[in-house]
Amino acid sequence: MSNLPIIAGFTSYLMDERHFSHYTARCYGADLRQYIEFLTDEHDVGENDGAEKAALDKATSAAESAGVILPQSVTKFICEADPESIRAFLAHLGEKEYSAATMARKIATLRSFYKWTHRRGYTKTNPMTAIRTPRQAKRLPKAITVEQIEKLLATPSDKDVLGLRDRAMLETLYSTGIRVSELVGLNFDDLDEGGEALRVRGKGKKERLVPLGMHALAAVRRYVALVQSDPRCSTWWAEDGSSKPKPLFVNKHGKRLSSRSVRRKLDKYLISAGLDPDISPHTLRHSFATHLLENGADLRSVQELLGHQSLSTTQIYTHLTTQRVQNAYNQAHPRAETA
Repeated sequence: MSNLPIIAGFTSYLMDERHFSHYTARCYGADLRQYIEFLTDEHDVGENDGAEKAALDKATSAAESAGVILPQSVTKFICEADPESIRAFLAHLGEKEYSAATMARKIATLRSFYKWTHRRGYTKTNPMTAIRTPRQAKRLPKAITVEQIEKLLATPSDKDVLGLRDRAMLETLYSTGIRVSELVGLNFDDLDEGGEALRVRGKGKKERLVPLGMHALAAVRRYVALVQSDPRCSTWWAEDGSSKPKPLFVNKHGKRLSSRSVRRKLDKYLISAGLDPDISPHTLRHSFATHLLENGADLRSVQELLGHQSLSTTQIYTHLTTQRVQNAYNQAHPRAETA
């Protein structure tokens, strides 16, 4: 039942109109599949044997493609769900002891889905308007010190192409605060050496220009220069008549690196540097924002650099810097100790 036209239409909407990534759309789809499984159990749709279920799936898809919703189809149960049905599903999820963050994400999926169905006339009312999202405890993002950053960035070798590539990647992550998905999405043409900046494609395919600091720019230049002078790498950025963009950060075969590969490289250097293995590429992004604010950058500028749509998303870093100021005060002021 996961291939229902109404679900396919929703995921297409997420990617085509909301410009969600394939990964995010898949996560929404997974949440909806769990919801559908709950509905099929509640309405005994799943009681059919394999052959009957396959026949029902086929009949449902054919009917809905023609604009007809069968009376006993899952789509009908989806479209007629009321707030009590949603609460029953949430209670079912609660029994599985999901974290508050996971529950909030699943509620957000249903909220977005039913808002879409209501706008398109599939549902007469939106059952999610009566559902509240549970309040979550705010977790401050993790950041590491400048000294730890310096130690990490000095770890990759500068004697070979792959070592220079890894140093350039880590320098770029900290210098720009970009997401690891944005890093691996960089193309060779996105590097503006003269303007000392990078063109970055963020969430929703929105482009922004971010400055590249002196150390990061020097690391990227050394990496690019060695690639272009090494005959073993001559095909990486060679003009081959193809209009396909050339990735900036590539593996030893000249193919675009994945986010997972970047994480593995970081893990290796964390071990070498003797740093906390729980540090992630996103930690470098948090550190970038925290260090900027600690040194006087204004919140709006940091918001633009991070590519945050809402200022409230960026404001969490002000809590982090305030906490550090409070800790420094408690340690340094002679009258700060509590009784």
